[in-house]
Amino acid sequence: METEMEPQPKRGTGDGRGSTVARVRRPVTLKFEDVVYRIKTKGKGKAKQGERVILKGVSGAVSPGEMLAMLGPSGSGKTTLLTVLGGRIGRTRLLTGSITYNGKPFTNSLKRRTGFVTQDDVLYPHLTVTETLVYTALLRLPSTLSRQEKTARAEAVMAQLGLTACRSSIIGGPLVRGVSGGERKRVSIGQEMLIDPSLLLLDEPTSGLDSTIAGRIVSTLWDLTKGGKTVIMTIHQPSSRLFYMFHKVLLLSDGNSIYFGKGSDAMDYFASVGYAPTVPMNPADFLLDLANGTRPLH
Repeated sequence: METEMEPQPKRGTGDGRGSTVARVRRPVTLKFEDVVYRIKTKGKGKAKQGERVILKGVSGAVSPGEMLAMLGPSGSGKTTLLTVLGGRIGRTRLLTGSITYNGKPFTNSLKRRTGFVTQDDVLYPHLTVTETLVYTALLRLPSTLSRQEKTARAEAVMAQLGLTACRSSIIGGPLVRGVSGGERKRVSIGQEMLIDPSLLLLDEPTSGLDSTIAGRIVSTLWDLTKGGKTVIMTIHQPSSRLFYMFHKVLLLSDGNSIYFGKGSDAMDYFASVGYAPTVPMNPADFLLDLANGTRPLH
């Protein structure tokens, strides 16, 4: 399926220096209110089928030019909420609440302007990095672009994500040695960045990456927001440097939202209600302690 795009200037290297980012033609404001999601569970023996509540009335909003990070321990509902917001779970009685994109429900038109990067990389192991991104560009970019322009877009994304050094290496897999896990993740992100989405959702994009590469990934995504993109990601344990790059933070615990707001305001908020660390610490570590039910000494 081809995606509508308009020509864009050459981007920088992902570190935010000297890059020019094209404005999104149709920016997306995402709002979600009182989102509840249930799944059916099977009872043991003759017990009747039941339901388990995964999301318990979660609310928030993300505007064009903002990056939202969803934090929480394993099983808190981060990936489920990301999947719901990405339009990948249909509206049924098991999913209630309001989710709007520019005031409207999810549509096929919006789907073509939405990029979704899953936590598990789905790539062909015998293709090289260059082949993977060029073939993706040829298949997904609009026919108004020439083959040379599509190839140039793939080259630009490789440079932006620091993949040039491994461009001729195969992806690899369980039985075939290839690029590193961090490089695989960057290729997956690159596939979605090729279409220049208005709304970009990523599930644990820094998982398995060292701090330097994780910083480059988040810096690149932050740079994209300057063009009016709406970026939402789940992330497990970001460094302090990365944490303060997020415009907004949503902290989940067992399907409940216990904080939504600016990342820079999170520590002051919890201090105002009696939760504060006794020593300076990574805000993300502090928030995860709270989400896990650990009360810091103060």
